[in-house]
Amino acid sequence: MKKQDIKILLVDDEPDILEILSYNLSSEGYQVYTAKNGVDGVEKAKRKKPHLVVLDVMMPEMDGIEACEVIRNTSGLENTIITFLTARGEDYSQVAGFDAGADDYITKPIKPKVLVSKVKALLRRLKESSKDTDDILKVGDIEINREEYKVINKGEVVILPRKEFELLSLLASKPDKVFKREVILDKVWGQEVVVGGRTIDVHIRKLREKIGDDHFKTVKGVGYKFVL
Repeated sequence: MKKQDIKILLVDDEPDILEILSYNLSSEGYQVYTAKNGVDGVEKAKRKKPHLVVLDVMMPEMDGIEACEVIRNTSGLENTIITFLTARGEDYSQVAGFDAGADDYITKPIKPKVLVSKVKALLRRLKESSKDTDDILKVGDIEINREEYKVINKGEVVILPRKEFELLSLLASKPDKVFKREVILDKVWGQEVVVGGRTIDVHIRKLREKIGDDHFKTVKGVGYKFVL
C-alpha cells in the first residue's frame, strides 16, 4: 500500500499538538484527518475509515478509552490500528487502554520525528496482514479465518480486536506448545513497538473471557500455551 493511500486520524483536544503532528505526518505523504474530541473522532473514524487512529486519553465529551471501544465495535473498523497518545503513563491507564482494544501506547511529550518513526512501525502491520493467506485454522470447536480476521467458537462468531486475534492465532497455531513471553511480544507486537509488561496478561484475560478459560494455560515464569 502506498503512503498516499494510508489514512491517519489524529484525535486530541490540544490544537497545537494536532497542528504539529498533522504537519509532520502529512509531510510524509499520509492522508491525515484531525478531531478535537472523542465524539468528533468517532464520527470521523466512521466516515473516513482510517488505517491508523492516534487517540489522546483525556478529552472532553468522550475520553479516548470510550472512543476506542466504540471504534473497535464499529463495523469496518475492527482491524484499524489504534494507539494512545497521552501524558498519563500510569499502569492502570495503560491497562485500561489495552482493555479497550488499543494496539499501542505512546507517552507525551514525544518529538515529531520519533512519532513518525512509531507510526511507520505500526503501519508495517498493514503490510504483514496483507501477506496473510486465506487458510482457515481449525482447532477443536474453534475456527480461525486469518484473512477475514474472524473467529467462530462453537458455531458463534466472536469479534476480537486485532491484537487479541493475532495472539489467539499464534497460540492456537501450535496447541500445547509453550510460547515464551518474549516470543509472543515479538510475534504479536513486533520489536519496534514497546509495550508494558502486563500487556500480554491483559490480552490473555480478554481471550479467556471470550473464548474460554480452559483453552489458555499460564506456565509460570515462561509464558502461555493453548490447550484443547
